[in-house]
Formats: sequence, C-alpha cells, structure tokens
Amino acid sequence: MSILILGLVLFLGMHSLSTQRARREALISQWGESVYKAIYSIVSLIGFVLIVYGFSTYREQDYVVIWSPPVWTRHLALTLMWFAFVALASMGSKPSRLRGWLRDPMLVAIKIWALAHLLANGDLGGMILFGSFLAWAVFDRISVKRRGDMGAERLSHFTRADGVALVAGSLAYGLMLVLHPWIIGVAIFG
Repeated sequence: MSILILGLVLFLGMHSLSTQRARREALISQWGESVYKAIYSIVSLIGFVLIVYGFSTYREQDYVVIWSPPVWTRHLALTLMWFAFVALASMGSKPSRLRGWLRDPMLVAIKIWALAHLLANGDLGGMILFGSFLAWAVFDRISVKRRGDMGAERLSHFTRADGVALVAGSLAYGLMLVLHPWIIGVAIFG
C-alpha cells in the first residue's frame, strides 16, 4: 500500500504544481522550460509506474474490503464510464458544443472515472486510489476557476467535432470493455 501512496504523492503532487503558478514560473526561470518539462515528465512517469505497481501488488497481497457495493452501482459505473470516454474524446483542438459545455473535458473525465470506480469498488486501496484522483480533479478545477480560466468557449450549436467525440468516445469505451480484464486485470462482467 505504501508504494501506491508514494506513487499518488509523486504523480498528483507533480500535477498539482501547475496550480501554483508563481512556483512553477520560478522553477522554469531557474531550470529552463525544457529541463522543467523533463523533470515534470520523469517524476510523473515514476509516480504513474508506482501507482500501477503499488495497486496491483495491493490487489494481490493486501486487499482489504471495506464494504460490498450493491450490483446497481456497477451498472451505474458502466454508464458513467461512457460519459468519461466521451468527455475525454471531446478534448480535441477544434471547438465543439460538448467541449464548451464541459469547459475542461480532461478534468471532467477524471472526476467521472474516479467517481464511477469509487461506486463500483468497496476496497481500501480502491478508495485511496480513486478518491485521491477525484479530490485532485476537484482541487484542480477550483484552482483553474480561481485563475480566471473558464475553459473552452461555449457554442450554441453542435459541430462536427461533437460527432467525432461521440463516435471516438463510444469506440474507446467499447474497446475498454473488452480489454479491461487484460490491461487492468479486473473483469468488468461476471
């Protein structure tokens, strides 16, 4: 469990640095942008690897059940995940009504992903992992709003980018339903 927590601290801690604009700018001035980006990427990658390794080790060795979610929460999680994939797919560079409505599609996707997994899993490690990502995404969105960044522009009409996001998100969702047991090691059905 400590490896998982260390990974979360490194990964989310590094990503939280972007909310501290003055500190971030000072580091870029001190190290240069390319060195800053390299360190940011390396620390984030190490954190991500530790999260994956720590969570898989936890699931194999230290699995602690806190509560047993009712079956309906798994169905709700499946539905929410479709929305998460469509939100993620709407991140493209082209303006769209969906992107403008979500304002920050990546943070919306992370919040939905984390909430869906919190609903479907009742174990301690899952609560720590998904709860941490949910808390970070809420914190980051609040930080973005405080900086005055209202996100993507709102459009009054649907665009081709909306259709692309719906199709791409739906295809990615379907692919994840099939690949989840092999990539994540957890069967979605059964």
